[in-house]
Amino acid sequence: MRIAHIVCSYPPYYSGMGNIVLETVSELKNLGHEVVVFTPMYKDISTEEEFTPEMQEKIDYAKRLKPTIEYGKAARLSQIHRELEDYDLVHLHYPFYGTANLVRNWKQKNPDKPLVITYHMDTRGTGWKGLIFKYYSKYWMPRILGVADMLIGSSFDYIEASDAAPLLKEDPDKWVDLPFGVDINRFQPRAKPEDLFVKHNLDSGIPTLLFVGGMDIPHYFKGIPVFLDSLLQLKKNDIVPQVVFVGDGELREKFELRVSSFGLKKSVRFVGKASYEELPRYYNMADLFVLPSIHKGEAFGTVLLEAMASGVPVLASDLPGVRTVANKGGMVFAPSASGELAEQIAGFFLEETDREIWKETVREVATKEYAWQPIVKRLEGLYNSLV
Repeated sequence: MRIAHIVCSYPPYYSGMGNIVLETVSELKNLGHEVVVFTPMYKDISTEEEFTPEMQEKIDYAKRLKPTIEYGKAARLSQIHRELEDYDLVHLHYPFYGTANLVRNWKQKNPDKPLVITYHMDTRGTGWKGLIFKYYSKYWMPRILGVADMLIGSSFDYIEASDAAPLLKEDPDKWVDLPFGVDINRFQPRAKPEDLFVKHNLDSGIPTLLFVGGMDIPHYFKGIPVFLDSLLQLKKNDIVPQVVFVGDGELREKFELRVSSFGLKKSVRFVGKASYEELPRYYNMADLFVLPSIHKGEAFGTVLLEAMASGVPVLASDLPGVRTVANKGGMVFAPSASGELAEQIAGFFLEETDREIWKETVREVATKEYAWQPIVKRLEGLYNSLV
């Protein structure tokens, strides 16, 4: 089958949507399908990062189109109509401002060609941007999703709380609950990487917390300030775990200044963006993974799966979608509740917690429920039902 995936961001950019598409198309290729990812050739794209041959092959599935208009991660790919002519099925990853409506127009002109849309997340913003997102979600989003032959959500828990909830209620038979997955071979339990502890002047014998995520303005919802406030509260109670923050962006300096003002520089490390090869080893440093996101901009949390596959239990905000994963691999706390987060961190390390049982349990959940291969095999079956 010739399959086209369309997504607003794709590696070497780091983004949840892009990485999900990368892993999906890789597995579809392994199943014998011809797959191409259509994504924008942004002006500031960087190819300087070094990738393993395996990673580079996955990235090469992409055909990057020059946008006629671009703003942030919104881009109008006017060529998309021509590009989709020879494909048996098209899979759009929503949101994709500037191009999603072009795909809708293409579908209206090609009603016999199957269109699948994965609804990844609601969009949120402040000021004028927030008003534009609100208008788009109310007016255009239902029209775009309405032309799809099949709609996919990573969890109905999220969809039922999202802007797309009325569409699920209106036509539930069109929707499929299909979670995102994790590469259980790349992320797996290993011995603690002593060299990374030495590199960052940390002690592998001290309890270690981990955060992985963007630190730029579009990812403000990741909730790092909430996490830092919880660390200050722990410090006031003479509990000082080590914390490693993996990720980068223009907000990083602000977070580092906050750490300094809290007197936490000795125990907190901002290590920047980890390479494809390094990232799994950072998960192996951790005893507990924390995802403190503050609103529904966080719809699933693939980093939770990466932690669980690595044998690391998780602590995450009680948000729709996120909690469907977190409750299987750890615990949840109320969004923005830094005090509750501090209490749960302290409880994990101070109470009689059998770390080995946790490690085995979360790894088993990741392997049995979230391995990419069976998830994409199911996706293949869904495709076959449409063509």
